[in-house]
This record gives sequence, C-alpha cells and structure tokens, in this order.
Amino acid sequence: MISKASVASFAALVATAAMAVTGCSSTIAGTASPATTSRTGTASGNVFDALNACQVLDQLLAGQGFHPGDNQNTRNECTTSKLDFGAYSIALDPTRGLTEFAASNVGATQTVVNGRNAMQAEPSPGMCVYALEVGQNALALALANMASSTDNAQACPNAEQLAEKLEPLLPKDQ
Repeated sequence: MISKASVASFAALVATAAMAVTGCSSTIAGTASPATTSRTGTASGNVFDALNACQVLDQLLAGQGFHPGDNQNTRNECTTSKLDFGAYSIALDPTRGLTEFAASNVGATQTVVNGRNAMQAEPSPGMCVYALEVGQNALALALANMASSTDNAQACPNAEQLAEKLEPLLPKDQ
C-alpha cells in the first residue's frame, strides 16, 4: 500500500480544485440565450468536467493486476497499487498550470509528452511525477511511486509511460 509520506507528497503536488457553483435568485426580463463558456470550453470552467481520474486510471491499467483506483478525497485524483510494484496516481487539476508546478517542485525539468508541453519532477526517492499542460491554468499529473528502494530507478520511466498513455485522453487546444 502507499505510505503516508507518499500520500502527503502527492497531495503537495495537487492544488485544491475549486468547483464553481451557480444559482438563480431572481427573474430577469428578456429572451433566453445560451451562456458563453469559459476558455476551457465548459460552463463551470473546469476543463476536466468530463473526466473522472479513477475511471481513467482504471482504463489505462486494465489487465495489469492493479487494484481498482481509489479516490480518498474530493479532488479529481486517483491512486492504485499492486504488490511488489508500488503505486500509480493521476490527478486532473483545473486550477494550476506548469508555472505553479515548477514553483512548487524545485528541480523540475521541461519535457514533451506526445507533443504536449510537460514537466518532470522527482519529489522523493522512488517517486516521479509528470505534469502535462492542458492549458495555462490546468494540468494533469501522472505519478509513479515504487514499493522497493531497489526499484527507485524505475519511477521516472514508469511515470513517463503512464503520462504517454494519459496524454491522448486529455482535452486538446486549451
């Protein structure tokens, strides 16, 4: 299972996602027309409205022996594990971009995943995360956390493979 330190490190990588809530309190005279959407293409402003992190993670890892993904908080993030491997996590963050990721991950390096701007960081030994740009203020995280210190060198290749599988499922041109 994932250590508390690993969960804490991952939580530090993911900013709290704010959900936009709207309501009606009065009637306004005139003709109704569709509301304009935000630059992210959804009425709520959340570019990830149509994606559930656990469903995506389960889809990406189907048939590989991982436990079903588990989201233990209100953010759109998910973690799964497998004995003798470690854990994979993804997070879909509609409020933070690569600039914020770089600021909170000293030593993060720029890279490209399937043609998409990205960054890679190693927050701790045996843990590696790829942040994929989904807009100026949105990103998706793909994280690998190895169970054994003898496998630490595999964290970044594993996180990169997860990021490469995740990228085609993300919204384009944001």
